Amino acid sequence: MQLYATLADLLADARGSDRSIRFIDGADDESVVTFAALWDQAIGFLGSLQQRGLTCGDEMVIFTRSNEKFVVAFWAAILGGLVPVPVAVGIGDEHRLKLFRILLQLQRVALCTDSDLLDRLLELSRSQSCDEVARILDKLTVLTSSVSNGGMGMPCKVSPDDIAFIQYSSGSTREPKGVCLSHRNLCINIRALVERVEWHDQDSALSWMPLTHDMGLIAYHLCPLAAGMNHAIMDTGLFVRRPLLWMIKTDQLRATQLCSPNFGYKHFLSIFARKVLPDLDLSCVTLITNGAEPISFALSEAFLDALAPYGLKKSSMFPVYGLAEATIGVAMAKVGDEFSKIIVNRHALKIGDSYESVATDNIDAVSFVKIGSAIRDVQLRIADNADSELDAGKVGHVQVLGASVARRIYGDASACADLFTGDGWLRTGDCGVIVDGKLVVTGRSKDIIIVNGQNYYPHDIEEIASRVSGLDLGKVVVAGSRSSDGETEELLVFVLYRQDIQTFPRVVEAVRASISGQTGLAVDHVIPVSKIPKTTSGKIQRAKLLDAYLDGEYDAALRQLSFIIIPAEVDADPRVAELETIAKEIVKTLPIGPDVNLFEAGLDSLELTEIILAIEDRHPGKFQAIDVFDHPTLRGIADFIAHRN
Repeated sequence: MQLYATLADLLADARGSDRSIRFIDGADDESVVTFAALWDQAIGFLGSLQQRGLTCGDEMVIFTRSNEKFVVAFWAAILGGLVPVPVAVGIGDEHRLKLFRILLQLQRVALCTDSDLLDRLLELSRSQSCDEVARILDKLTVLTSSVSNGGMGMPCKVSPDDIAFIQYSSGSTREPKGVCLSHRNLCINIRALVERVEWHDQDSALSWMPLTHDMGLIAYHLCPLAAGMNHAIMDTGLFVRRPLLWMIKTDQLRATQLCSPNFGYKHFLSIFARKVLPDLDLSCVTLITNGAEPISFALSEAFLDALAPYGLKKSSMFPVYGLAEATIGVAMAKVGDEFSKIIVNRHALKIGDSYESVATDNIDAVSFVKIGSAIRDVQLRIADNADSELDAGKVGHVQVLGASVARRIYGDASACADLFTGDGWLRTGDCGVIVDGKLVVTGRSKDIIIVNGQNYYPHDIEEIASRVSGLDLGKVVVAGSRSSDGETEELLVFVLYRQDIQTFPRVVEAVRASISGQTGLAVDHVIPVSKIPKTTSGKIQRAKLLDAYLDGEYDAALRQLSFIIIPAEVDADPRVAELETIAKEIVKTLPIGPDVNLFEAGLDSLELTEIILAIEDRHPGKFQAIDVFDHPTLRGIADFIAHRN
């Protein structure tokens, strides 16, 4: 495909096609914007920005829940030579405080947001005494509802090496890290991605990934524009509430290109197990891009098997690897490659050592997905701790070189310098190995746990615990910490648990037995936590949990656990017992008492949705989702259903 000089050139070319973007906000709530109309709307919005004094080179944070408003604001900034800065809205003050840190870090900043979000931001800035943020919000905010009533905006000429937009890391506990992506970075990577997946103008894409995430914005908006493809963007919250709608819309739109990380497959399958899909034809799907977090082969296989009767092809699963510092894409499968894995000895993954293949039934077996080779304009190598290249088959640090690699971290020259080796290769922070010419990623180097001289990856141990004990991925976090004598590494397991600590010892026993039986490792502490800290894109923040442990925040709980005797749990009311059984099937390691408020039980929104849907299925016509607000306990729901008989 054509190599564009800037993103503005890309959109200028796209507006000549008859293709469009569909924004899906509900089962029957959609809007369609042609590429040509997108140009017109962006130019109109640019006029509003310029009337308010924004000029070429200014930074504009985009903070909105609406995908359609986001896209228009993004392209208005691009056409005007502004620097868009996508920031996820998220939930709660933690995400808003991250926004504050970004606003204070940027030098020529304005904020583009929704009116209701602005009200909440102003309230928080005043309660936190953030005077400088309050000044920015008061004086330098443009609402997404702004529409130019006068003249249209005037595009600004930019060069390929100008910053196109700033991709901030999704971490919220430390100073946010803004990766400055140039037009050249993006256009080179977009061409490479489109060529590798073999997209063309007869393809169509459907994504529920947020546009503040590089997979949502670059891979499933900018790339389809460049390829001249129709594409649909589903609201992420809608997918969370109604995951089956993802496949229903795929059939309706005859989408050929989909994407999802592990989270999406898991969430879909959890609802699919109890809800029947209509008679769909998914044979239209050519590729499902799988990336953004460690790829679970077993989960991917379960998803493909579940949808095979609907025509979804086994060959559609398409693993990818990338990172923001390299724009997005680094290594990918090739169309037609078999989705495959390697099975290795988990004790033979030390940096510099050759991986050791083992049989599937070996107690020390761990599997990793074979992703693929480097894409066009990207070089890939595996290096030792001294940044020297290793031979194929040896485990080491994944490093990248190429024209799509960003060269600047906003306002942090030292962080940028630390990213690169002496000979200019980007340190990705991941470990991996080359097998049959394909990259296999084994884990994050900073998360490696070293016990008795052996390397262990947290994700591997987390999968073991979740599979055997019933702890879902994302609710159990494994980390290593140097003991007080500095000589040994402590193996810590943090478990999301907001119920009475008196029942937690069952979980402790199950986790210890699970991990010991599969790895031979002894767990030092299993720690109940009320929250698993995650970034806005869903990545676990192990460092935050470790800091809390080292600061002694869990000492009292650990002392209490050592003296607990587990009480018996019985409820005499059979209607309540039935609902407790339903809840236990969904949340296996978090006992939900009959009188516990479901909104305060430590459930995430997905689990609460699953429980409600399961009760609806068991008692059709007698209980609806809205009823849980008036009857938020299992006993209350049981009484409500009884009176409806």
